[in-house]
Amino acid sequence: MTTAGTGTTGGIAPGAGPGTAPIRVLLADDQTLVRAAFAMLVESAPDMEVVGQAATGREAVALARSARADLVVMDIRMPDLDGIGATRLIAADEDLAGVRVLVLTTYETDENVIEALRAGASGFLVKDTRPAELLDAIRTVAAGDALLSPGPTARLIARLLRTPAPPGNGVGDPAGAVGRAGLTDRERQVLALVGRGLTNGEIAELLSLSPLTVKTHVSRVMNKLPARDRAQLVIAAYESGLVVPGHGGAGNPGDP
Repeated sequence: MTTAGTGTTGGIAPGAGPGTAPIRVLLADDQTLVRAAFAMLVESAPDMEVVGQAATGREAVALARSARADLVVMDIRMPDLDGIGATRLIAADEDLAGVRVLVLTTYETDENVIEALRAGASGFLVKDTRPAELLDAIRTVAAGDALLSPGPTARLIARLLRTPAPPGNGVGDPAGAVGRAGLTDRERQVLALVGRGLTNGEIAELLSLSPLTVKTHVSRVMNKLPARDRAQLVIAAYESGLVVPGHGGAGNPGDP
């Protein structure tokens, strides 16, 4: 689980360079001035381009299809269809399987954040995030990683995930899905550590495995559940009981 501010700081993302296709960003916010400010910021980055702007959730879904966006920066509160509903439609559309959603919220304690993650968002940031951190967040989520805003994120997730998600949201029935997925002991262990917020490198060090082996385990867990990305693995780990709110993890991470 990546947090903002830990990657680049407004420059070109690692690996980006001449010939690399820019990240195609769609901006969805009902406030014209907010969209304009974000558009100027995104266009200032050499590895990104704005391919559309939407004022409602339904516009965001339609533009995600027509503009071939890689990533949607999605406000939660919008008219017609809110950001959670729009995220759910994007996540459920097989034609939009490669589209990531980064949710923006005014308050980090917004309970809608968890519903957005359950709906399929890859992460969230608060709107007063520094410009360089927003650009880093876009790069992180576009690369397929999960991103949760710094601050009381862990407490927010722990508190809100005490209430099971209704069927059909996000990874569906996480507790049941994890039980039916046929995960190996090692895969359950890796899922628990992902739920605690550890990166692949940290998991590798803790379990005395190579980062590539951990990446393989994470990919297999995502396929078995199934889950779109690490954000949904975090949700699944909490809601299945592999990670218990208020505790550091699920059992001894050194056990096989």
